[in-house]
Amino acid sequence: MSEQNQLLTASEGWQTRILLVGTVLGALIGAGTAYLLIRTADEKHAGPPKISTGDAVKTVIGVVGLMRGIASLGD
Repeated sequence: MSEQNQLLTASEGWQTRILLVGTVLGALIGAGTAYLLIRTADEKHAGPPKISTGDAVKTVIGVVGLMRGIASLGD
């Protein structure tokens, strides 16, 4: 394989690595967050969590802001 083909292959692999690392980290963070939500709900209410619409909207806005911040790291 020529040196140019090797460089091209190496430069294409970074996208796959970032996608895999992001997927694994996202899954771990999501699982950890779900665990904390369950634990807190059990301690406070001894049942399923009571999440209001306002709290859900605030959380979504925060997550979207976090995603935009991460996406801007590529600039």
